[in-house]
Amino acid sequence: MNQAINYTLPVAGMTCASCAGRVERALLKVPGVASASVNLASEQARVEAAGDSLPALVEAVERAGYRVPAQTLELAIDGMTCASCVGRVERALLKVPGVRSASVNLASERAHVELLGAVEPSVLVAAVEAAGYGASPVQAEREAEDRGERRLRRERRAMLIALLLAAPLVAPMLLQPFGVHWMLPAWVQFLLATPVQFVLGARFYVAGWKAVRAGTGNMDLLVALGTSAGYGLSLYQWWATPAGRMPHLYFEASAVVIALILLGKYLETRAKRQTSAAIRALEALRPERAVRLQDGREEEVAIAALSLGDLVVVRPGERFPVDGEVVDGESQADEALITGESLPVPKQPGDRVTGGAINGEGRLLVRTTALGGETVLARIIRLVEDAQAAKAPIQKLVDRVSQVFVPAVLLVALATLGGWLLAGASLEVALINAVAVLVIACPCALGLATPTAIMAGTGVAARHGILIKDAEALEVAHAVTAVAFDKTGTLTSGSPRIVHLQALEGDTDALLALAGALQRGSEHPLARAVLEACAERGLSPPDIEASRALAGRGISGTLGERQLALGNRRLLEESDLAAGPLAMQAQAWEAEGRTLSWLVERAPQARVLGLFAFGDTLKPGAAETIAGLAARHIRSHLITGDNRGSARVVAEALHIDDVHAEVLPADKAAVVAALKRDGAVVAMVGDGINDAPALAAADVGIAMGGGTDVAMHAAGITLMRGDPRLVPAALDISRRTYAKIRQNLFWAFIYNLIGIPLAAFGLLSPVVAGAAMALSSVSVVSNALLLRRWRPDTPERQSEEKAQP
Repeated sequence: MNQAINYTLPVAGMTCASCAGRVERALLKVPGVASASVNLASEQARVEAAGDSLPALVEAVERAGYRVPAQTLELAIDGMTCASCVGRVERALLKVPGVRSASVNLASERAHVELLGAVEPSVLVAAVEAAGYGASPVQAEREAEDRGERRLRRERRAMLIALLLAAPLVAPMLLQPFGVHWMLPAWVQFLLATPVQFVLGARFYVAGWKAVRAGTGNMDLLVALGTSAGYGLSLYQWWATPAGRMPHLYFEASAVVIALILLGKYLETRAKRQTSAAIRALEALRPERAVRLQDGREEEVAIAALSLGDLVVVRPGERFPVDGEVVDGESQADEALITGESLPVPKQPGDRVTGGAINGEGRLLVRTTALGGETVLARIIRLVEDAQAAKAPIQKLVDRVSQVFVPAVLLVALATLGGWLLAGASLEVALINAVAVLVIACPCALGLATPTAIMAGTGVAARHGILIKDAEALEVAHAVTAVAFDKTGTLTSGSPRIVHLQALEGDTDALLALAGALQRGSEHPLARAVLEACAERGLSPPDIEASRALAGRGISGTLGERQLALGNRRLLEESDLAAGPLAMQAQAWEAEGRTLSWLVERAPQARVLGLFAFGDTLKPGAAETIAGLAARHIRSHLITGDNRGSARVVAEALHIDDVHAEVLPADKAAVVAALKRDGAVVAMVGDGINDAPALAAADVGIAMGGGTDVAMHAAGITLMRGDPRLVPAALDISRRTYAKIRQNLFWAFIYNLIGIPLAAFGLLSPVVAGAAMALSSVSVVSNALLLRRWRPDTPERQSEEKAQP
C-alpha cells in the first residue's frame, strides 16, 4: 500500500464558492484520497492521498472544468557521463511527489523539471544526490510572484479596456438628469458592446460552459446567461424596430455589467494578493546564496549546495542563510520578522541562529544544523500555509449553501421572468428583471468570506510571533473561557538557580559533584542549574553509568558500587526514606516557594545524602498576562509538577486562585479534562514537549517557543518567543478573526437576501445589480484586510503609541 502524501495543488479558473466546492468534491472521489480542502482565496487545494495519486488528482481537477498550472525549475546536474546517467536522474526526479515531468539534457547538463504544487528545490537536489549525482537550482524560485504580477496586469488591462468601451454606452444615461438627451446610433452601440461581450467576457462563457458540462453552476454561468440575455434582447429590438426609428437597446447594460464585474475581479485579485503578503514577506527572508568556509578558503555557493555541518561565514548586515550554531565571533541578531522580538538578540559561540534573521555588527562563523524544509523559517512558512489553506468549521455552512445556490438563483430568475409575463408586463421588462436577478446573485463573496479572513488573521499573527497551526484552532480559541498554565518556563523564567544546598555527610562540593554527575547530558532546567553551579565552583563531576530518567520523579544512575538518585519528594517516598534531620529545613524552603531535590543513595546503603533548593523568577509580563486574561473574563489556572509551596508563591504573586501542584505530566491532561467537564473551553499553555498530553487534551493547545527551539507541531498555536503576553494576544487575534468571518458571511448573505428580491420586483437595473455584485466581493476582502492593522497589546506597542504625535 502506498504511503499517504500531502499534496499542494494550484487550481486555476475558480471564481466562486461553487467552484471551490466542485473541485473539492471531484478530488474526494479519487481513490486513495483521505481528505481534500480547497481555498478560493489562495487558489490552492490541499490533498492527503496515496503516493501515486498525482495524475489522478490533476485529471479530476481538469475533468471538473479547471486547470492545475505547472511550474518549471531548471537544475544544473553534475557527474553525468552517458545516456544511462540521464535516465537515472530523470527517474529519481519523477519519484519526487509533485513532479509532473523531468527532462534531462546530457549536453547542457541541465534538468528541466515541471512541478505541480509546492516542491522545495532542496528536495529535488536531495533526490538527484541520492541517485549519485550533484545538482543545484539554476534560477531562484520567483515564478509564483511573477505569475501573480502578470495575472494582476492582465486583470487591470481587461478592466480598463472594458471600462473605456462601456463608458460611451453609459454616458447618455448619465447625462439625462442634466437635460442632455443624446443617444449613440445602434450600430455604434453594437460595435462597442460586442468586443466587451465576446472578447473580454469570453472567460465567463468558457467557465460557465465547463460548469454546465460538469452538471453544476457557478458565478460565470449567471453572468454569461444574464449579459447574453441583455445583448440578445438588444439585437432583437434592433432587428424588430422599423427603419428610421431609434430602437430601445440594452447593449449598455450588458457591457457595463461585464466592465463592473471585471473591475470587481481586478480589485479582488489585488486585495487577495495582500492577504497572502505575510507568506511572501517570510519567503523574501530566504537568502539564495551563502559564503562557505572550506579548507580555510571562502567561496560563495547556492544554498542548495550546502550540507549539514558546513561552516558558513555571515558578515555584518547579512541575513543568516541557514539554521546553525555559532562557532566563532560575537554579534547580535535581528529576529523581528521571525519571532516578533523587537530587540536584537546577542549571539556568541554556542548560541543557535535562525536562517532569515539579520546579523548585527559582528562577523560570525556558523555551523549548519538545518537546511531546506527543515529550517525554522521553512517550517514557519509551511505552518502558516497550512493554516491558510485549512477550512474552518464554519465554512461547512457556506459549502452547503454554495451547492444549491446557483440552481436556486436560476429558478428565481425563471420565476421572475414568468411572474412578470403573467402580470402583463412586456417580454422586454420581464427579461431585464430576470437578468438583474442573475447578475446580482454572486456566490463569489460567500467563497471569499472565510478564507480571506483566515489568511489575513494568521498572516498578521505570524508577523508578531504567533503561529496558528490550523483554522479550527483559530475558530475555537475565540471562545476560550479558561487558560491553564504550566509554571516552569511558561510563567517563570525556566532558568532556576541553586539558592540553598545542605549535605548530611561530607561537604557541599562533594554533594554538588554527585548531583552534577547524575544531571550530565540532561536538558532539564534544574539540571542546567546544577551544572552551572558545578562550573562556578570549578568542580568536575565524575562519570555515571546506567543513567535513567524517572518520569515525574527525577533521575538515577550508578557510580561504582553506589546507586544514586536525584529527584523530588515522590522519589524519596518510593525509596522508603525519611527526610530525617532535613525535614524542618525542607519545610522552611518550601514555604519560601523553592523547588526541592533530594539526593539519595539506594545501594549499598539506603540513605539521604543531601537537599537542594532551587529558585526561579517570574517572567516579565507574567502578571500583566494574568491581569489581561481576567479583564477578558477568562479564568487562569496553574498546573505544575512542582511542590505546593513553590506553586502557591507563584500563584499569589500573579493572583491565580486555582492551583494544581505536584501533578505528574500524564495527569495534567486529566486536570484539563476535568475543567472541560465543568463547562469551560480550555486553552493549555506549556512548553509543547513535556506538556504534550495536556496540550492535546485542551480545546486549544498553546506551545511556548524559544526562537529556534520551537515545538511547532505540539499544539494548535505556537508562540515563537517565550513572552506570556502573547497568550492573550493569540486569543485576541482569534476573536478578531472570527468576528471578521462572521461579518463577511453576514455581508455576503445580506447582499443576496436583499438584492435578489429587489431585482426580482424590478427595483434594480442590471447595471446597478452588476455594481452591487462587484462591490460584494471587494467589500468582503477589504473587510478582512482590516485585520492587517492588528498588533498585540504589549508595553512596546503602548510606548510607541505614546511617542506618536
